Amino acid sequence: MEVKLIKQLAPELALYHYNDIPVLALKHAVGTAKISLQGAQLISWIPAHTEQDVVWLSEIEPFNKGEAIRGGIPICYPWFGKTGTPSHGYARLQLWQLVSYDIQADVVYLNFLLETENAESVAHIEMTFSEEFHLEFTNYCIEQEPQLALHTYFNVGDISQSEIQQLPTTTFNVLTQQQETVPPTRVVNEYVECIYPANERNVIVDTINQRTIEILHENASEIVMWNPWHNETSAMSEEGHNTMICIETARISERLAEKPVGLTIRVK
Repeated sequence: MEVKLIKQLAPELALYHYNDIPVLALKHAVGTAKISLQGAQLISWIPAHTEQDVVWLSEIEPFNKGEAIRGGIPICYPWFGKTGTPSHGYARLQLWQLVSYDIQADVVYLNFLLETENAESVAHIEMTFSEEFHLEFTNYCIEQEPQLALHTYFNVGDISQSEIQQLPTTTFNVLTQQQETVPPTRVVNEYVECIYPANERNVIVDTINQRTIEILHENASEIVMWNPWHNETSAMSEEGHNTMICIETARISERLAEKPVGLTIRVK
């Protein structure tokens, strides 16, 4: 992969090209992060108090313009799944603008805007980096009643030795197309794609990396959990599923209105 510095925006913030895609790189006292302007997609976040990345990114990701990036937090909007074309919406394939940033001693704010060709605002994202990470998504297309999923890929040392805790006890299993009763704590050792009714908080116990990842959902209607296991998935190696789990903050059945949808991640 070719990495080229394009512009130094501030001492802590620079813009690079990763092959065809512009990527912001943050190096700050609170930690480091990388955000692709294609999709306003967080692809790396390492808080200052941790060693491992919190989000997972495919080691074979080609960073080709116009192709979905496998990992981080893709923004599935204005639809989820195969409701339209392209799958999971166009927002993750389009360039967003970095419209403002505020770098303080103990916190960093980055603001991104998606516009139409006529410069009409479609959606806004604010990312906040401190000891925790917060993403707030605001939809401006009220008439269309779009859907949203913050399709977060979490990085774990070994998925078979990790637990996902504090899940709801009912879920729609996409693979069987059935509603099921499930335990609140799950260990993933097979292909899983489940849509849960939203609760406020989930926890990933990452045993190998000796950490817990707390996930807070704000104004979500569903939580989606996904791991493809050995099933062939674009831009993912045969072993890629061993170190990731997707826990998604979503608005699928209840469409987006004016109230923002938020995601907060804390690592302990």
